[in-house]
Amino acid sequence: MTERKVRVRFAPSPTGPLHIGGVRTALFNYLFARQKGGELIFRIEDTDSTRFVPGAEEYIIESFRWLGITFDEGVGIGGDKGPYRQSERREIYKQYVKQLLDNGKAYMAFDTPQELEQKRAATPNFQYDAHTRGEMRNSLTLSKEEVDELIADGKQFVVRFKIEPGEEILVNDLIRGEVRVKSDILDDKVLYKSADELPTYHLANIVDDHLMEISHVIRGEEWLPSAPLHVLLYRAFGWEDTMPQFAHLPLLLKPEGKGKLSKRDGDRLGFPVFPLEWHDRKSGEVSSGYREAGYFPEALLNFLALLGWNPGTEQELFTLDELVQAFDISRCSKAGAKFDYKKGIWFNHEYLLRKSAEEVATLFAPIVAGNGVEVDMPRITKVVELMKDRVNFVHELWPLCSFFFFAPQQYDEKTVAKRWKADSPQVMRELAEVLKGIEDFSVEGQEPVVMAWVNEKGYKLGDVMNAFRLCLVGEGKGPGMFDISAFLGKEETLKRIEKAIEQLP
Repeated sequence: MTERKVRVRFAPSPTGPLHIGGVRTALFNYLFARQKGGELIFRIEDTDSTRFVPGAEEYIIESFRWLGITFDEGVGIGGDKGPYRQSERREIYKQYVKQLLDNGKAYMAFDTPQELEQKRAATPNFQYDAHTRGEMRNSLTLSKEEVDELIADGKQFVVRFKIEPGEEILVNDLIRGEVRVKSDILDDKVLYKSADELPTYHLANIVDDHLMEISHVIRGEEWLPSAPLHVLLYRAFGWEDTMPQFAHLPLLLKPEGKGKLSKRDGDRLGFPVFPLEWHDRKSGEVSSGYREAGYFPEALLNFLALLGWNPGTEQELFTLDELVQAFDISRCSKAGAKFDYKKGIWFNHEYLLRKSAEEVATLFAPIVAGNGVEVDMPRITKVVELMKDRVNFVHELWPLCSFFFFAPQQYDEKTVAKRWKADSPQVMRELAEVLKGIEDFSVEGQEPVVMAWVNEKGYKLGDVMNAFRLCLVGEGKGPGMFDISAFLGKEETLKRIEKAIEQLP
């Protein structure tokens, strides 16, 4: 038997913004497909019309465009197994619903929501299954004439999967090994609703995976309980030979406490749980996104890859190509992965350091311009060179280095109290005279001359440099003093010293 071509899919529902857990699932599918030389399909599962959210599908597509996760076929791409949007596949599903009904693998149920509610109230832990279906209104308990009459009268019905008790279902999972489940614990799941002529997730999922020749289903742990049902559906259709292999990824857990990562955790602790900013059209609420928060997409992917997967080495920083080479799905853990958002910030810092000053300057330039500064790229690049190792995000540069572009308008009171001493005005006047006499105002030109003067006068170097920093910066921050003064140039440096002497006590 020839080995099947690897084909995996990511199939989100357009019911809102893409959660970061969904991004990780898509990433693991991408890594698996690329490493195996396979294909990644992008499918939209929109059969639940009641939960559809306008704009969600476009949001999901834009998220992957920003992240750099590419698909081989699917919505917006095309392919010969389409359509790839489930709402466009109604007629396909109807054929398979009819097949199950004709073969006695499913049945029509006419129970109203009120009748089901009454049954649940009367029977603790009620489950629609082999033990209770005989008490309900369905095509197993009604005559053919009664069923036909109900349909002719336009009565709404659902199609339920007929699960036989006493079977053992084996799910082979690439991460969890063998999972065995008794069919008795499963209920007769709804597969189709006449109200909107659409299948539920369970039927649409199986039919699409079969017709699209999906070889592996890699999804979150929350879908593990549905795997036995999906195995039974493959059997019911006679598709055992094409059943995909399952892999259920570990949950993403809260940074603190127990339970699944939620949007509330992000709101409370100040980190995004969505790839892009999301604007809720109904409530008007805006939820933060990783892109808008200043994360690099490659840093985010690197961070997510190591949540629930271990490369087996000490290496932490991987390019996407390196992740593809290193990825082994058997090294995914069964236990949930704690979402350490601070580690995500660390990854962004490391990727910032890896980028050239020119790259970062290109990103920083609009921020500089937005603050009313007209300056050429070499000057911006020089500032980035001096400062980028001090920040985690590009947008953090401006508050730290605005003094390169604007003279201080005020001086930090605490720094003044600590660093501006009684003799500081006189010392700074002397320093200004020394600086006036320096022709080469580069770091190399200034430093030896100023250091020689400090030694000659017997001043404390720390006192001189702290006062000098206060004059040029306005507070006690920034890189080396000669880097700052060399950047500012002689004229601006002297102006700032003079202004500080005038304004400080």
